[in-house]
Amino acid sequence: MITDVVAAHARTLPEEDFPAFVYDLGALRSHAKRIRSALSGPGAPEIFYAAKANPDAQILRTLEPFVDGIEVASGGELEHVRAILPSARIAWGGPGKTDAELKRALELDVERIHVESPHELTRLANLARAADREVDVLLRVNLAGDRAGAVLAMSGPFGMDPKLIESCHAILAASPWVRLRGIHAHLASGLDALALLRQAAEILEWARPWADKAGVEAPEFNLGGGMAVDYSDPNRQFDWMAFGQGLQELATPGEKLRIEPGRAVSVYAGWYITQAMDVKQAHDHWYAILRGGTHHFRTPVTKQHNQPFTVLPQKSSTELGITSQPVTLVGQLCTPKDVFARQVPVEQIRVGDVVAFAMAGAYAWNISHHDFLMHPKPTFHYLDIATP
Repeated sequence: MITDVVAAHARTLPEEDFPAFVYDLGALRSHAKRIRSALSGPGAPEIFYAAKANPDAQILRTLEPFVDGIEVASGGELEHVRAILPSARIAWGGPGKTDAELKRALELDVERIHVESPHELTRLANLARAADREVDVLLRVNLAGDRAGAVLAMSGPFGMDPKLIESCHAILAASPWVRLRGIHAHLASGLDALALLRQAAEILEWARPWADKAGVEAPEFNLGGGMAVDYSDPNRQFDWMAFGQGLQELATPGEKLRIEPGRAVSVYAGWYITQAMDVKQAHDHWYAILRGGTHHFRTPVTKQHNQPFTVLPQKSSTELGITSQPVTLVGQLCTPKDVFARQVPVEQIRVGDVVAFAMAGAYAWNISHHDFLMHPKPTFHYLDIATP
């Protein structure tokens, strides 16, 4: 659950560095290399890492050799990624793009803009014409269908249903400087490989005839992300090999497939490292109060799960603690929602012990309400031990 290099670093953190986010870049590199290997060969998709999962500069630089590009979802992400990776291919999706952001996308040579509505397409066409620029787009479709088993199904605000997308034909016909390259569809998240392949087949069944009718040559089909991550078992990971083989079977000559994984790429490379400040019993339940809290690491509250963790005993720890008892791990916030894990059995936890929460490499610090109660910010550590 914790790599040796992270455990060793966590045990030697000075007092003033707690809490800390610690990233094992060697582990991230190895994981990305395995994904790249599984998604290779004829018919393999392009991989665009979804920066929203974790846009840290060190994460982006580590992943760059193993991905084909970066997917961004805001003007801020666009500026950040372009500054960190000046030559990266960038695709930009997401609802609510402003005119200023679209202008900047034209200036920064975004490779693909995923258009969410006819109105957005019209605005982009007008802006590109005023700037005397050509622009390449994918139209985002939102297909109805059974999303059973998905952790998160994308609803109406995202993309266009098959009826609305038809109104884009006239806009494109009147704007030849806007080049339609294909279709984008991200319909759901939290799917295993077989479910994601079924969804990919569903998207392609609709998108191929639509693109053919629209006269798109060498069409591109962006199938989105949504690869499942199991927080209850960090060792149970998405089956990239089965997914890669399945996509190769779905692929046909003359088209390009693309995917946008995020969480499933970076989540396993990060840990939130903190300390037990107090251990006490209340109404027959044991609680460990930790430094920091979910204002640093919001994921367990958002997803309502027990964040996996490892207790690292410290020689300097006090005798105050518990042995062989279930414990609820909470932070320093003045709210009963500040919970990392509820009633999880532990061999031992004492005041002063280090607690390392795994799977903190995605949707952790970057989605959290940092300034609530104005507690100190965490420190950040990037460990880069060379791996083969």
